[in-house]
Order: sequence, then structure tokens, then C-alpha cells
Amino acid sequence: MRLLIVEDSDAMAKLLGKGFREEGYAVDVVDTGADALAAATACEYDALVLDVVLPDLDGFEVCARLRRSGRQVPVLMLTGRDAVRDRIKGLDVGADDYLCKPFSFAELCARVRALIRRGGTRDDVAAPLEAGPLRLDPLCRRVWAEAAEIDLSTTEFVLLELLMRNPGRVLSRSRILDHVWGFRYPVRSNVVDQYVRYLRHKVGQDQIETVRGVGYRFRDLAS
Repeated sequence: MRLLIVEDSDAMAKLLGKGFREEGYAVDVVDTGADALAAATACEYDALVLDVVLPDLDGFEVCARLRRSGRQVPVLMLTGRDAVRDRIKGLDVGADDYLCKPFSFAELCARVRALIRRGGTRDDVAAPLEAGPLRLDPLCRRVWAEAAEIDLSTTEFVLLELLMRNPGRVLSRSRILDHVWGFRYPVRSNVVDQYVRYLRHKVGQDQIETVRGVGYRFRDLAS
């Protein structure tokens, strides 16, 4: 699952990005309203965590523009403002939830999970994925081969989820980098090949096929 965090405080952005990555999410972070609109238009996200106070467009305007453009991605707004009128304004412009600072990161995670369960914008992003002997649960972030649970790192889990959501489809290395490590990651890095090797060792050599010169394709061995 992939999140966009829109936060202009560098310290807060780093904390949220680190926290959600440790929870198993692919995370992109931007610090302006304009960058948020560009990212949300260019990529598909399972949820947005959107700060109200931004240096250009505020979070209310960002959310309103997303809704006017037809984007129905779940939006959770963060703000230091606790006035009732601000919470109402956030909901009126199309936000799905509203959390005031300071907050518990555990509560924020729980609210994001609830938003994704209620209104995932893609093909039931919260439902377990099955392919051959593999079963992946996106919400509890666990993977099994038959009855045996497989121990995956956070990055391995995000990569496997991306592959399993696209069975039979060739995914380029740049597409994988973009989703798993974020759009700012250097495209020339061989980190994709390294992590595919890690996954093959854990889930089986035959499940992930190399497409020479392009990238990788996930094979559903049951089909």
C-alpha cells in the first residue's frame, strides 16, 4: 500500500515517513500544496496524510482541488487547529478524517488503516492476495507459503505486494523503484535486483521471472 504525506515541517515529515515505512507502507513525502497535487495526479495512492498549513496552497484547497478533479483517494488532514469550524471546513472540502496535533502515531496509523478498509480507491486494496502457494495480507502485513509464515523485511513485503498486485504484468525497474522506494530514489540504483534476489530466496525462484532488459514479472503458479 502506498501513502502520500504532505507536510512542510522537515522534522515531522521525516518522523511520519520513517514511521509508516516501518509499518510496511510505500511512502512519498512532499512539502507544498503544488507538489501534492502533482504527485496525486501522477501516481495512485491508497491514502493521503495532508497537513493543513502549507507554504503555498493550504490543505483545504489541496483537498478541494483533488475532489474537483475527480480524485477520490482517502484523505486524512493533520492540523494544529482544533476549532470546530476548521474540522467542519476540512470535512466539507472532501477530507475523510481529521486529526489534531499533537497526536499519537499509533492512532494515526489506525485511522489510515480504517480509511483504506472503508474506501480503497483501487481493487479492494485491503483484501488478502493469493497466488499459488503464497498468501499476503496487506493489513496485518504477513505472508504465508501454504501454512508456513514467511519472515519478510518491510521493503521485501512492499515489493512482494506490488508484484502480487500485478500478476503476469512486466514491471520495469523504474516503476518498482518509484513505488517501493519513492520517486526521489536514483533510477540507476541496482537495489531492485538485490531485493528481488532476497525475495526469490524466501518465496521461491520460479515465482518472480526476469524479463531481460526491462524488469520483472510475477508468475501465479496456480494459473
